[in-house]
Amino acid sequence: MVKLIAGLSGTGKTKRMLNEINEAVEQDSGSLVCIELKTSLRYDLNYKVRLIEYQTYQLEGLEALKAFISGLHAGNFDITRIYLKSIHRLLGTDDPAQMTALCDWCQAFGKANGIDFTMTARVDPEAAPEDLKQYIG
Repeated sequence: MVKLIAGLSGTGKTKRMLNEINEAVEQDSGSLVCIELKTSLRYDLNYKVRLIEYQTYQLEGLEALKAFISGLHAGNFDITRIYLKSIHRLLGTDDPAQMTALCDWCQAFGKANGIDFTMTARVDPEAAPEDLKQYIG
C-alpha cells in the first residue's frame, strides 16, 4: 500500500505523518523506517523507528532512491513500513511525473515484499495529476 500525504507548505503533512508513525509503533511488530533529507524529526520520532538522514549518502534522483530502498530491504527483511518525508526533496525535483513513478514503484515493491509506504509531498492535492491523485489519502 502507498499513501501520499499531499499539501502545500504549512498544511500539517509532517504532523499527520508523525501521528501515523506513532500509531504504527504501537500496532506493528515489524521494523519501521523513516527516511528524510535531514534529521529534523530526530526528537519527534519514537526511538523504535529507524531514522535515516538521506543526504548523508549524497544520492539524488528516482533510480537512486529506489536502489536505496531496495538495499534497506535487502539488509532487513523485517521492515513492514517505510515513511518518506518530503519526496520532492528526496527526489530533487517537484516534477509530479517523478513522484508518480516513485509511488508506482513503491506500490509494486511493497506488494511483493509486504511493506506499506507513507510519504509526504509538497503538492496541491486539487491540482495534482490523476495518476498521482490515486495515492493521495
